[in-house]
Amino acid sequence: MLPATRTIEPSILYFGTPVALVTTGNRDGTPNIGPISSAWALGWTLVIGLIESAQTLLNLQREGECVVNLASDDLWERVERLAPLTGNRDMPPFKARQYRFCADKFAAGGFTPVRSELVKPPRIAECGLQLEALARAFHPVGNGDPRLTVRAFAVELEVVRVHVHARLIEGERHIRPADWRPLIYNFRHYYGLGHRRGKTFKAEV
Repeated sequence: MLPATRTIEPSILYFGTPVALVTTGNRDGTPNIGPISSAWALGWTLVIGLIESAQTLLNLQREGECVVNLASDDLWERVERLAPLTGNRDMPPFKARQYRFCADKFAAGGFTPVRSELVKPPRIAECGLQLEALARAFHPVGNGDPRLTVRAFAVELEVVRVHVHARLIEGERHIRPADWRPLIYNFRHYYGLGHRRGKTFKAEV
C-alpha cells in the first residue's frame, strides 16, 4: 500500500533548510547578524533569500560582502535570541509588529566576533563553518505571486574563503559529516540531524 496524500496549502515551505547567521557591515561600520533559513550551495556559489526590508539585504547591496556562518544544532537557543531582532531602525509597519531594533546582535546572541581575512564583516567564532563571500547578483523572487506579501530577493554570493573548526576537519580538505551537526529549520522548528543512513557514491571524491 502506498501512503495516502492530501492537497494542502501550508503557510510556509521551509521543509528542512540549514540555519545561517549572515554577518554584514552597517553604514556606521558596526556589524550586523542576520539569521536566515533560505540558503543553498552549488560549487562555490551560495544563494540566500532575504526580504526587501532586511538590514542584511540593505548592507549587502551597499557593501557587497558578508560572511555566511553556519550554526550547529547546539546553538539554537542563541539563534532564537536573534530571531525577533532587526538591525533596521526604519522597519515597515508589518515588521514593527513582530520585531524590535537591536544595535548589537553579537551581544544579544552571546556570540564572539572574529576578524575575517578577505572581507570586512566579522566571522562568528562559535559557528563551525564560516564562509567569507562577495555579493555577485540580486534576483527579485516571486514578486508576481500574490501569496508573497513582501518583496524578496535571492542573493547570489561567491565564496572566497572557508574557515572550519579544526575538530571537524579530516585530512587536508574534508569535513567529517559525523562530527558536523548543522542546525536545521524544519517548518519553523529547530532540529539537528538524525542517524546517518548511508552515503552517496561521490562521498570519497
